[in-house]
Order: sequence, then C-alpha cells, then structure tokens
Amino acid sequence: MVPPLDPALTAVAAATKGFLPADEGAALHHAARAAPYGTWLEIGTYCGKSTVHLGAAARSVGAQLVTLDHHRGSEENQPGWHWHDPSLIDPHTGQLETLPALRHTLWDAGLDDVVSVVVGTTQQVARWWTTPLSLLFLDGNHTEAVAQHDYAAFARHLVPGGLLLIHDVFERPEDGGRPPWNVFCRARDSGAYEVVGATGSLRILHRTP
Repeated sequence: MVPPLDPALTAVAAATKGFLPADEGAALHHAARAAPYGTWLEIGTYCGKSTVHLGAAARSVGAQLVTLDHHRGSEENQPGWHWHDPSLIDPHTGQLETLPALRHTLWDAGLDDVVSVVVGTTQQVARWWTTPLSLLFLDGNHTEAVAQHDYAAFARHLVPGGLLLIHDVFERPEDGGRPPWNVFCRARDSGAYEVVGATGSLRILHRTP
C-alpha cells in the first residue's frame, strides 16, 4: 500500500495558496508514487501546492521534479478577475509575482534538493527541452491554444510506462473550462495512453509501450 503524504508536508500544502482540493492532492501524490524514477515535469506551479505532493513523491522514488511556470499568473489571477490575490503583487513591477511564494513553500517543505525551478513560459522552454520524462503533470495556462501547445510540446517526451496527469478536467461544461477536457480527450483517444484513475478533476493516464 502506498503511504500517504507525511502529515507535516500535508500541513505545508494545505497552507499554500493554490487551487488543488485535498482529495485531488492526495490522489496526485498517490499516483506519482507509482511513477518510474527519472525526470518529472510539472507545468504550472503557482505557489507550489501541487509541487509539495509531487516533490515528496519524487523523493520517495528517487526522481527529480522540474516545475515550470512564468510566475506572472494566468488570466484568472490578474486584477479584476475572480481568482486575483492582491497580496501576490510585486510592488517593484506592479505585476503578479508568485516565485517568492514558491520559494517559501519549498523551504517550508524541505524540498529544495529534489525540486528544480524553471522560470519561463512553456513556449520558451519547449524550444530547448529534450529530456525524457517519466511523469508529466499538466496544470498550466488553460486557454485552448496554450493547453494544446503544452500537451503537444511535452507529452512527446514521456517515456513508455510514464504517467500523464491532467488537472482541471471537467466533463460537464458548466463545471469548468473546456481546454483541459479537450487535452484529456486528445490523449485518451490517441491510442498512446490508458486512463488508470480519476479523482475530482484530476485524470491519470499511463503511457503505453
């Protein structure tokens, strides 16, 4: 049986700003514990709530987690939008800035040695990324163009036997945006993945040989 996240780390994750319900966080950690060791990639970091779950799992299996975000927030995080948090505004630039919050989260969780932070857009990083992946977590920008880009650009690096995890997948349009659902359907229908789990809006797929 896969052990749950350590209670101290559960407390860190719970105190971290973000949009990951506790049951989905637990499912994310549980799924990641079954992933092969190697390099894992998280697309969309925000303040590091999901990074705690993934980073702890990476340590347990001997993997290394890379978490990628431009740290300026998605559209829904900007001023005037529902999910805007004014405490995350950088007074120097006047823009949203979540990188310091992530650094604090990693410090509190003691995960600096297993998590590498990459600051940039997925479009920038996709141009030079060549490392094979044994786990890919897609939870970045949820516009159709960027969500489809992120899947196309990074899922091709997922090795057979690896895990593809997609967040904010809502089958009913009234429950959430369409892009993550469309990406999930694209992966599911490609013949390259088997759906092996679902908790809330989290979908877990296994890369077939």
